[in-house]
Amino acid sequence: MFFKKNKLKKEFDQKLISLMRSTNEEWHQSIRVEELLDDYDLDVMTERKMAESRHFFLFKEAKIRKISLK
Repeated sequence: MFFKKNKLKKEFDQKLISLMRSTNEEWHQSIRVEELLDDYDLDVMTERKMAESRHFFLFKEAKIRKISLK
């Protein structure tokens, strides 16, 4: 019973890590898009803030689960 729980934890920890990496890339890509714009665009700024919020939410969850990226 215990090794099934550990196996599930490892599996979902790996999914969390891969999701963190993809949201990190999405966040940095939205920062680059915002820097390339010449004028003020509220939609782009909103998208950047949403990507940042998603990434830091997952970061906090990883900290609670005591997951370290290698």
